Amino acid sequence: MIIDLKPLEALIEGNKYKVTILSNASAYLYHSLENINWLGFYLLCDKTLYLGPFQGKIACIEIPVGKGVCGNTIKEDKTLVVDNVLEYPGHIACDSNSRSEVCIPLHIGDMTYGLLDIDSPIFNRFNKELVCELEKAAKIIEDALEKAI
Repeated sequence: MIIDLKPLEALIEGNKYKVTILSNASAYLYHSLENINWLGFYLLCDKTLYLGPFQGKIACIEIPVGKGVCGNTIKEDKTLVVDNVLEYPGHIACDSNSRSEVCIPLHIGDMTYGLLDIDSPIFNRFNKELVCELEKAAKIIEDALEKAI
């Protein structure tokens, strides 16, 4: 196990506000991972992603669907792992120190709600085992969001 997901579940279970869930989830995950320079959420409204709760340096406020790693995650509705963001066509660099990135879409029921975005200052940071753990964390977050307002 790379990330202990039980504390995440306990931390966000029963919270009635989405912003509280996302805030504590971003803090917990950020401090549970090594070699991460940004971790947070972008929330979908119409065809634009808007910055949500996060940990790290200041970030891009709006990202159109289909632009950059985040926008393409929503467009393709699947997890995207980029081992070298410098080679990703159309990469949006909010932090010039980022070298790899993973984005995982979040859903509430059948609706795409947004995504979990994680950047690292090292290349090839997100192996299959870690991505699998992060997708489990995203599912825990989705379940909590579904019960919140």
